[in-house]
Amino acid sequence: MIQTQELRYPVGMPIFEQIIEGGYQYIDKTELIYKLTHTYNYVFLSRPRRFGKSLLVSTLKSYFEGRADLFKGLAMDRLETEWKQYPVVHMSLGSVKESSLAKINSQINDCLDEVERSLQLQTTPRDTIGSRLKEIIIRSHEKYGMPAVVLIDEYDAPLLNNITNEILDDVRNTMRAFYAPLKECLEHIRFIFITGITKFSQLSIFSELNNLSNISMLPQYSTICGITEHELTTFFGQGISNLATHNQTARDEMIATLRQYYNGYHFAREGSAVYNPYSIVCAMQNEYLDYYWYNTGTPTILLKLLQKYRPDITKLDGCVVKSNQFDVPTEKMTNVLPLFYQSGYLTIKEYDQRRDRYTLGFPNDEVRFGIMDSLIPNYVTAATDVNPLISAEDIRFAFEDNDVSAAITHLRHLLKSIPYQEGTRRNEGHYTSMLYVIFMLVGIKVQSQVRTADGRLDILLTTSKRNYLIELKLNRSAREALAQIDSKDYALAVTNKLPVTKIGINFSTDTGTIADWMLREE
Repeated sequence: MIQTQELRYPVGMPIFEQIIEGGYQYIDKTELIYKLTHTYNYVFLSRPRRFGKSLLVSTLKSYFEGRADLFKGLAMDRLETEWKQYPVVHMSLGSVKESSLAKINSQINDCLDEVERSLQLQTTPRDTIGSRLKEIIIRSHEKYGMPAVVLIDEYDAPLLNNITNEILDDVRNTMRAFYAPLKECLEHIRFIFITGITKFSQLSIFSELNNLSNISMLPQYSTICGITEHELTTFFGQGISNLATHNQTARDEMIATLRQYYNGYHFAREGSAVYNPYSIVCAMQNEYLDYYWYNTGTPTILLKLLQKYRPDITKLDGCVVKSNQFDVPTEKMTNVLPLFYQSGYLTIKEYDQRRDRYTLGFPNDEVRFGIMDSLIPNYVTAATDVNPLISAEDIRFAFEDNDVSAAITHLRHLLKSIPYQEGTRRNEGHYTSMLYVIFMLVGIKVQSQVRTADGRLDILLTTSKRNYLIELKLNRSAREALAQIDSKDYALAVTNKLPVTKIGINFSTDTGTIADWMLREE
C-alpha cells in the first residue's frame, strides 16, 4: 500500500494502474494473484456486482504486461522474478445490454475493436465474433512471440440482460459460439481468466472449454475479492480512526458497526468472512455510514424474478439447503434462491460437512435493508403517499420503548395506506410475510414461523429489553390469537432471559389492516 499524507480512496475506480499511480489506498491481493496464476491456466470466478472483480482483472492485466513498476512494495514484488510480457486480450461485456442478436454482435465487435487497438493488430474481416476472437489470439501470439492472456470481465451480462426474454436461447448459442474458439487456441494462450455473477456451468456456454477451473467456492481463494477484518484494520487503520472521530464514537465501536453494516460474506465452506469493498471505500471517503452498495441499484433481473416467483421472504434467512439448490442452471431456476446467492443477497453462514448442508442467510445489515426494501413492491404499489421506511422506523422505536399501542397505531396507518396489487392473496401467510418485511427493514431482530413442540409461532420479535410473541389471525379475533400463544406454549420459543409480551392480532380482509389486538405482559 502506498502511504500518502492525504488518504485517497478508489471509489468506483477499477483500474489498478490508476490506483497505484494516483496514490490511492490498495488492498494487496497480489500474493493470491501470484498463487492463482502459477496454479491454474484457465480460471473462472463468480462474485456479486461491485465486489472487486474488475479491479482483479485489471491487476492481472498489469501483471501479465510485465508492469513491475506498479507492484513495488506489494507482495508480488518479492514473489515474481521474471516479469515476462504477454499480449493481453482484455475485454468487459458489461456494456453489452441489448435485446437483439444483431446489436449484441455489434457491441461485442466494438469490444474486439478496442482489443485490436490496444494490441496494435489489424485482423481480416470475419463472419462471426468467435472467429474474430480466434484470429486476435493467434495473431497476437505471432506478433509478440508470447502466448496471449485472455481476460474477460462480466462475461454473462448479455445473458443476464435477456434472462426473461424470448431470445435467451439464441443469445446463449451466440455466446457459446463466441467462447468456443478459446479451446481451439489453447496452444496460443498462457492464461484465461473469466468473471461474472452467475456460474459458467449454469449457462452451458463453456461446454467446449471443459478444462476451465471454477475457483468461486474454493476456500483458498475465498478472499481474493472483498476485504477481510485483518485487511480492514491494516490498510484502513487511519480511515477507521477518522470515521470514528467524525461520528463521535470510539474506534472499537466503529469497527463493530462497520462489521454489522458491511461484513459477513462467505464464499466457501470455510475461511474468513469479507466486507463489501465498495461500501467500505465509500464509508471511508465520505466519513459516514450508508447503504452504498445497495443504493447503486438492485439488479434488474433480481427484481424481475422477485415479481415472478414472489418468494416467502420469511424462509430465506437461515434456510438450510444442499449445494445443488443454490447452484442450478440460471435459465432453469424455479425459485430465486440461486440468484439471491450469486447476487450477494444471501451468503454461506454455516456448513454441515457430515450432512453436506449449507445454511444461507443475509450477510449484514446493508443487504438485509436492501432486500427488504426491494421486496416492498411485492406488497405495495407506488400509489401510496405513506413512506414505508419512515413508518417502519416509527414502529421500531415504539417496540423499543415497549409502547405496543403506538406500534399498532403506526402499523395500522401503514397497512391501511397500502393499495394491494391485483391478484394478491390476502391470507394469513401474506400478512405474516408483510410484517416480517416491515420488521426486518429497520433491523428489528425477527423470526417467523418459530417451531415449538406443539406448533409454530407466527412472529418472534426481540429488542434489547423485551421479547414479543405475535400470533396472527384473519377475520377471527385477537382473543383467539392470544389464547393460542398460551395453549401451544409458544413462550418456549424464547431462549433468552428477557421479559415476554404476548400479542394477538386479528387482520380484516375488508379493511386490509388490523381489526383488533390484545396483549399480555409476563
